[in-house]
Amino acid sequence: MGNSLEQKVSELTNDEPSRQKSSMRPENQSSVSQFLLLGLPIPPGQQGVFFTLFLGMYLTTVLGNLLIILLIRLDSRLHTPMYFFLSHLAFTDVCFSSVTVPKMLTDIQTRQPSIPYVGCISQLYFFILFASVNNFLLAGMAYDRYVAICHPLRYTTIMRNGLCMFLVAGSYMAACVHALFHTLLLVRLSFGAHNIITHFFCELTVLLKLSCSDISLNELVLFTEGGMLYFLLLCVILGSYICIGTIILRVPSTKKLSKAFSTCGSHLFVVSLYYGTGAAVYFSSSSWGSKDIIASVMYTVVTPMLNPFIYSLRNRDIKQALEMCVNRVKFFYW
Repeated sequence: MGNSLEQKVSELTNDEPSRQKSSMRPENQSSVSQFLLLGLPIPPGQQGVFFTLFLGMYLTTVLGNLLIILLIRLDSRLHTPMYFFLSHLAFTDVCFSSVTVPKMLTDIQTRQPSIPYVGCISQLYFFILFASVNNFLLAGMAYDRYVAICHPLRYTTIMRNGLCMFLVAGSYMAACVHALFHTLLLVRLSFGAHNIITHFFCELTVLLKLSCSDISLNELVLFTEGGMLYFLLLCVILGSYICIGTIILRVPSTKKLSKAFSTCGSHLFVVSLYYGTGAAVYFSSSSWGSKDIIASVMYTVVTPMLNPFIYSLRNRDIKQALEMCVNRVKFFYW
């Protein structure tokens, strides 16, 4: 895999002068019209295998999450705050995966790993947008579980429809502002002759390393505003589960533990998977290697694919809704 990576870099580097003539304006060598995506370090001759693998994973992501949304819409028993948040999480998972995977599949199939400057900036914006919405929704779901377990008698009063809609709408609006802020800060930068992105999509930290401008402001905002935002959301999640654990341990019982695990286990697993792979991407070494690319694939491809299975395999309500839907289809078929 390492040899194929070096070979790809060499080919793109040797090809770069001819590409730059068409991708750069002659009067300004700091402005590029396209970037070259290095892509996945796929061994020669195995493009078809990886294309089939990632296509299957992408289709599973789309169909699985759309099925979750459909079941929640059709079954009135699932019209609760918890499943309201879950339906939006499923929607953002489809969008999040669709930002990067189709382009990656196209690059694997056509072997022309280029992306226009405008397309790269657009991909970056929507990547940050849907990643941020996911974080807000996970925090909202954690708060919902906290209210359900710690204040069960006041649950319907606190988690009313107005509050749920406000939290979801606020998640989208805050994510839009957050994504637009970082995108506008990136657009002001200039990029030199080296326009090879060592990734399979336009990732913010990689683009900052390519810039020939001063990126100190971008890095300051990234580690302060971005870091503080995700830290606060993580604190909401951890704080909610600390309170849940405290309530359970006050009067420990097997029934309560079983109920809490069935209610919160799926969400905790998704949070661990999401934040774990995200941390692996952004706190890994600066050099691009197999560990970084595996973490990125886990973060952008595998996690959205696993969410429908995580929330359905241990969820009795989703299973019952699926069974009812299958029975309806059988009834109309016969």
